[in-house]
Amino acid sequence: MRRSGGILSLAAAAMGLCLLARALPAGLLRTVSPEQILETAVRLELGAVPQPQVQAVSATPTPEPQPEPTIDSASPDRTPEGLPILPASFPGGLTMKNETNYSPVLSDLLAEGPGLRLPSEGVQVLILHTHTSEAYTPTDSDRYEASDTMRTEDANHNIIRVGDVLAKTLEEAGLTVLHDRTVYDYPSYAGSYTRSGAAVEAALAEHPEIAVVIDLHRDALCSDSVVYKTVAELPDGAAAAQVMFVMGTDGSGLEHPDWLRNLHLAVYLQDAVDALHPTLMRPITLVNQRYNQHLSPGMLLIEVGSSGNTLQEAIRAAQLFGSAAGPALAALRSE
Repeated sequence: MRRSGGILSLAAAAMGLCLLARALPAGLLRTVSPEQILETAVRLELGAVPQPQVQAVSATPTPEPQPEPTIDSASPDRTPEGLPILPASFPGGLTMKNETNYSPVLSDLLAEGPGLRLPSEGVQVLILHTHTSEAYTPTDSDRYEASDTMRTEDANHNIIRVGDVLAKTLEEAGLTVLHDRTVYDYPSYAGSYTRSGAAVEAALAEHPEIAVVIDLHRDALCSDSVVYKTVAELPDGAAAAQVMFVMGTDGSGLEHPDWLRNLHLAVYLQDAVDALHPTLMRPITLVNQRYNQHLSPGMLLIEVGSSGNTLQEAIRAAQLFGSAAGPALAALRSE
């Protein structure tokens, strides 16, 4: 029962975060590779300081390029500000974009297993949103009052709605989910992680049986002239966003001794989801920052879609992710 409470396609050659595009001179932007822009986009959107790129680790070969995806004709082709929206597909599978000095081998982590058990009773999963007001490109059927660019306090149209769907899908797998729908990034964006971290600690104190904590976000991918949407290429041609794990370490110097335990769980779920929905997952991104993941050995930061996606594309992604991750987590319950 729920309780209220880079691997780019050719089309994504100029990808980056809007904030980065506005902050850098146009000449400098042209000197940055697509991979570096993507990594900076992820870190800035999550509130971290940019770090230099480190060679990626890949446990399985990169899949062959996929055909151009079928895009829902009802999806907007421009943002409310008039920027064009272009699709971008990230070949995922059991792969990782490694931005740290560590060299974990995903195939080894998968063979070792998640190393986590869920309780047979009580709350098993906590979902919350550090950047609660993150929203998607509005459509005729999904319009909202914006509090900032691609942000709204309307819980029916921001990342909370996607969390509702994920919680329901996990519940359908037999899990007990606590969904914290509190806003942590408004009116002040600064300090969001401090506030959400305190909420995680409070929830764990009240429900020490919680084994999995999901901080659910949406990505932001754009340049100064274009916005990108992530596209999962589904067999039925339906429109869906892609999903990505962003996993922290102690590479920033902050204490995070159990980061490998978190990564084990992410690898386990990445493999489970990829087995059912091969185009849904983007590569795991391993970063130096910890993003509150030191608070629980089962804590995950998950990005569902990007600002160029629509809410319905993000909802479909959450449903697909939960339909595979839910049974995988349920299989970890103690007898």
